[in-house]
Amino acid sequence: MTGAVIDLNADLGEGFGRWTLTDDEALLSVVTSANVACGFHAGDPSTMRRVCALAAERGVRIGAQVSYRDLAGFGRRAMDVPPEELADEIAYQIGALQVFARAAGSRVSYVKPHGALYNRVVADSEQAEAVVAGVLRAGAICDGPLPVLGLPGSRLLTVAEGVGLPVVTEAFADRAYTWAGTLLPRKDPEAVITDPEAVIARAVGMARDGLVTAVGGEPVAVDARSLCVHGDTPGAAQLAWRVRGALASAGIRVEAFT
Repeated sequence: MTGAVIDLNADLGEGFGRWTLTDDEALLSVVTSANVACGFHAGDPSTMRRVCALAAERGVRIGAQVSYRDLAGFGRRAMDVPPEELADEIAYQIGALQVFARAAGSRVSYVKPHGALYNRVVADSEQAEAVVAGVLRAGAICDGPLPVLGLPGSRLLTVAEGVGLPVVTEAFADRAYTWAGTLLPRKDPEAVITDPEAVIARAVGMARDGLVTAVGGEPVAVDARSLCVHGDTPGAAQLAWRVRGALASAGIRVEAFT
């Protein structure tokens, strides 16, 4: 693929009170989109305000990283939330982040589920519909329909597209894939790619060729407009810089999708 364009996103603001996890300032010098934790799996008002201010200052797009209400489990535990309640909680999280984005002179530009919710809405139509309903409810304070970021082929993107929401496909440079194009569950010891050289090679392959090697060795097609490098891994900022440099060297332009 010549002239390929890719967005580079990372999960940011994933701290709480005195506890910090992500190097937000360093990562905001690299990424083009910031998935900001909205308080349900991580994040608090002061952290949200600080990350939004830094993102706005650097021209980085602000995205609401919504999740199940699960601070203790970092949003990675399976939960059964009634659809109407989940829709309200999604709208609530987006609205909270929009306050701080507006105060920084920016706005919430998109929505991305986190953790267990992200994986659940790949195949669960009911939960996907609830997430989309929440995004629609928040649209009134977000200057119209918000794009939804998610896994290619997921129920979330299908439902979102069906009601007229813009959708953005995403791939993960540092996560292992199954032959079906889904993410290997985190409980599997091979779920996270820790070798920096492998992460860099996968990032370029996804952006340039639209391919990634699955855990069984099969090439899997990935159609992604945005590439995620997780912010909670050791040395995440340095790795993100290397990924961005490798993308540029391969002739791939890095720019936000919104």
